Amino acid sequence: MGLILVLVVLGAGWGSTQPLAKMAVSEGYQPLGLVFWQLVIGALILGIVTHARGHRLPLGPAQIRLYVVIALIGTVLPNSASYAAAAQLPAGLISILLSLVPMFAFPIALAMGLERFSLARFGGLCCGLAGVLLIVGPEASLPERAMVAFIPLALIAPFFYGLEGNVVAKWGTAGVGPIRLLYGASLAGIVISLPLALVSGQFIDPRPPWGTPDLALMTGATVHAVVYTVYVWLVGRAGSVFAVQASYLVTGFGVIWAMVLLGERYSGWIWGALVLMLAGIFLVQPRPADPVAPDTAPREDTP
Repeated sequence: MGLILVLVVLGAGWGSTQPLAKMAVSEGYQPLGLVFWQLVIGALILGIVTHARGHRLPLGPAQIRLYVVIALIGTVLPNSASYAAAAQLPAGLISILLSLVPMFAFPIALAMGLERFSLARFGGLCCGLAGVLLIVGPEASLPERAMVAFIPLALIAPFFYGLEGNVVAKWGTAGVGPIRLLYGASLAGIVISLPLALVSGQFIDPRPPWGTPDLALMTGATVHAVVYTVYVWLVGRAGSVFAVQASYLVTGFGVIWAMVLLGERYSGWIWGALVLMLAGIFLVQPRPADPVAPDTAPREDTP
């Protein structure tokens, strides 16, 4: 029962990040500036966790290359796209589209030779595609028809997250556990995003007074770092197959938080898309017999 409660809290926390992102862009903050400060806050929290556990951050050539790759495909590129999409689309809709991560991951894994074809997972992929069609097809699906043009922008993040998981699965983590990997990637992302934010004029002055966007950014970055740490702990305690059930809760809570915090309401087409996306997650995600069972789940127990 305790682990189920942790799973629910994890889903509720992670699900809040998209409505918070919507609030962060509500007064004109631009993606690269938001990504930079998100990385700074995340690096501070993950650094504290890493050093409190008595671990150090490996800084060999292989590890640094990995940090840079994960920073680009796991944070800088997808999060920049997500913030840009959040300025144009309802937060609940973005949460629904983010549930496409495993559905992007499956064909990428096939292309990389990491998976064998599965009819059930192909069915999940079809459910995800049908969900997208329900969003972009009917005239009455979105609050404004012009929003359809920004759906591809919102699909960039789940594509890169799906790619990220496959890159790690194929080439490994160079001996770095998941928390330290995200810590190192956050530091690399800071180095990458700071000059981009400055050159593009998107840098955000961190000095007070702080408004709603600033507080939303700080809260979202903190929540992300904390729930990621909890997720890693849950994978080690209960196994990846159990922990991945958070996917349902993240999507559901993302929609609920958007309704509560932002007053968003959705058409029947969007609710139908949500049902199809959740069905797709069920079909595509790993099963207990798959090779990501608890005994091979990533752990953070070595210095």
